[in-house]
Amino acid sequence: MNKGLIHVYTGDGKGKTTAAIGLGIRALGNGYKVYMVQFLKSQDTSELKILEKLNPGFKVFRFEKKRGFIWTLNDKEIAQLKEEVREAFSFVKTVLKRCECDVLILDEIMAAMGNGLIDVNDVVDVLKDKPAGVEIILTGRNAPAEIMELSDYVSEITCKKHPFEKGISARKGIEY
Repeated sequence: MNKGLIHVYTGDGKGKTTAAIGLGIRALGNGYKVYMVQFLKSQDTSELKILEKLNPGFKVFRFEKKRGFIWTLNDKEIAQLKEEVREAFSFVKTVLKRCECDVLILDEIMAAMGNGLIDVNDVVDVLKDKPAGVEIILTGRNAPAEIMELSDYVSEITCKKHPFEKGISARKGIEY
């Protein structure tokens, strides 16, 4: 890829990770190597099963052990989570330094920043210094203004209606 750009999928609507994976599959279909680093996602999700079959062209990396949502964690668990997120972000920097992939998806990195697990300025620095030929996709609610300013694409996915409002729980294969 001659010129890699920066994409953001943000907003309170469903489909940010799905959109990022779709772009990754499109890139894979063109022969590009895709890495996805997932932040704050440690539970099994249905897309992992199919993405595993696309390996080695599309690799998914997770650094966190399984635990509950961040708002359910005690101080010790949050400290452990913060260390795992730091390890994941260090991996991201190494991947970029070595140009190991053509497309890099940073799934739910906005939530990691929003919860104080990664500093926004550190992410900005990585984006500013990324290799010219690497496409980067960042997902998650509440994208910081600094990230959106640096990005070439910003797609805001808004929720107009959701089954949860009718008491319908998340469904395997659709929401996770």
